[in-house]
Formats: sequence, structure tokens, C-alpha cells
Amino acid sequence: MSTAPEASPLGKAVAYAEHYDPALLFPIPRQGKRAEIGIAEGALPFVGEDIWNAYELSWLDPRGKPVVALAHFIVPATSPNLIESKSLKLYLNSFNQTRLAGVDELVATLTRDLSAAAGAPVLVHVAPLSTRPQRPMGYPKGILLDGLEIDVDLYTPEPALLSADTSRAPVTETLYSHLLKSNCLVTGQPDWAMLVVRYTGAPIDREGLLRYIISFRQHNEFHEQCVERVFVDILRQCQPSALSVFARYTRRGGLDINPYRRTPGTAVPAPFAEIRQ
Repeated sequence: MSTAPEASPLGKAVAYAEHYDPALLFPIPRQGKRAEIGIAEGALPFVGEDIWNAYELSWLDPRGKPVVALAHFIVPATSPNLIESKSLKLYLNSFNQTRLAGVDELVATLTRDLSAAAGAPVLVHVAPLSTRPQRPMGYPKGILLDGLEIDVDLYTPEPALLSADTSRAPVTETLYSHLLKSNCLVTGQPDWAMLVVRYTGAPIDREGLLRYIISFRQHNEFHEQCVERVFVDILRQCQPSALSVFARYTRRGGLDINPYRRTPGTAVPAPFAEIRQ
């Protein structure tokens, strides 16, 4: 079976499966896009995870009564594959008419299938709404770039927009923007996100960073690939000693995807949700 993005269910009319079907999951190898940005196989300059939240998950209990829940999946950046989002939506909906003994059986099934598709262990958490799960909302403790008065005329990624002032003392700071927009690699549909950059190093030019973030506006790439491109470009152009890049994308099809990449030893991003999610 082809694993090229255009062979996925994206942008195609499909019938929703009535019962559980793990064959619906569509893995896409990460290395092809990583090679484009100069990452050699087995030589990742980062660690990280893709954090998925699923809001449309349901199944039947042994008596046929529906159960509804939220789900949380964590896919390691070291996995050889990402999972195409529409295929995950179709897979999750295949449980709608499937009878399960309980949450434990569902978690075991999801863990097995998602790990097989990703090619690495995937962490799964399922919270039925009857347990009243909470979702913290918040904003980064940092500097919002969006109020900067800048002129913009470039809407495809340009690393040369990034720079750091090496004549100044190193800083540790968090810069963020709500203005990240990219497009689906296959369908061209818009994807919206908040992007958070935390680094230690020579001060990064904030106007240049904001222009760079906006330059993704007409760029076609999956969420995970965009974050890796941002990470690599900042690392090469600005040469910080520590770097973390985290994007919280708005949901589509009952799913939101939140990739982060960081240099080893830097803190994992705070787990709060973005207001648009």
C-alpha cells in the first residue's frame, strides 16, 4: 500500500465504517519531509511529541448503550510515521457501533493500533464524560508578538527572515504568536495555530520572527512538518543554545494536533489548551 499523502483518505468522499476497523489508519513516513529540511535519518536535532486530543469518541457498552468520551494520544517524534488525521477520524468513528467491555478494552485496542501505525509506542488516555474531565485553558507566560507594527509581503517560508543579535548578552525568553496559518499538504484546507518559541541564546529579532511565522500562510505541509521546519530554521539561523517550538492547532474533524520539538534537556511545554481549540 502506498504511504504517499495523496493516497490517503484526505480530500476524498468516504463511507464511515459501522464497526471497528484498524485498517482505516493511514501512516505516513516522516523521513521524506525531514530530508527536505536537511535532517538525516537517525540524526534528529530534537526530541518531542505530537499531542492529539479527540473530542468525538463513542462506543457501545455490552448492553448496547452508547458511551461518549474524550481521548488524548501522545505520539513520540522518534516514531518513523505520523498518522494522517482524517484516517484517525475514520478509525475512531469505526467504534461507534462496536460493543466493548469497558474503557480498559478500548485503551488497549487504541494503544495497539496507534502504536502499530506510528511504528513506536503511543500513549493513550480515555476519559468518559461521566467522569467530568477538565481541560485547562491558558496563555503562554511570554511576549506576544502580534502587536508589532510590521509590513508583510512574503507568504511562503523564508529562513532568511530570522536573525539574532550576537553582540548582545544571551537571554532566555518565550515569544509567541496567534498568527500561524498553514495549509493541509493534500487538500489545501487552512490550518490555524498558536506558535510558542522558547529559547536561550542571542536575542532573536522579534519583527523578523513574526514575519517568518506569517510566511507560512500559503505553505502546504502537515502540522508536525511545519513545527519541525520552524525548529530547524530557528536553530540554524539564530543558533540558540536551547530551543523549544510548540504549536497548538485548532481542531478539525473532532481532533486537534499539538506538536512540539525541543533540544534535549529543555522543559516540556505547559499542557494548557489554546482558547480557539
